[in-house]
Amino acid sequence: MKLNVKLVLFSAAILILTACKTYSEEDKKTLDTKIETYLKKDKINYQKSESGLYYFIEKEGEGEYIKFTDEIKINYQGRLLNGQIFDGEHKKNPISFKVADLIEGWKEGMLYLKKGGKAKLIIPPYLGYGDYDLEKIPPHSVLVFDVEVIDVK
Repeated sequence: MKLNVKLVLFSAAILILTACKTYSEEDKKTLDTKIETYLKKDKINYQKSESGLYYFIEKEGEGEYIKFTDEIKINYQGRLLNGQIFDGEHKKNPISFKVADLIEGWKEGMLYLKKGGKAKLIIPPYLGYGDYDLEKIPPHSVLVFDVEVIDVK
């Protein structure tokens, strides 16, 4: 049985908001070290937000910035730090989400973009799926997304 990715992401987000492991400062430092090692190989100049989200805006887009209350239509691909793709079917098949329903790393990342924007997001587990073991995403995984905003409503 093939699961609807949108339903899985939404359900996982709800679970995370209600019962996610708390990451210590030491945990966060260890995750930062993993991410920084990845960044040395990637050779892209990512910014790091106060929350711990790493992002690179390839194209800001046009119009107003996305807001929490918006619904977005996006193309994206998700992979782990080792390059394994866990969600690639939406790289060319857009899907719609309400920003408020997304995992924390996506919520924040979307606020840097406008319609037509493109970004790369590196989301530590405390802004993603935490200690949940999803079908293709192991617990405590750092997630890497390539995102393109097709439309904003």
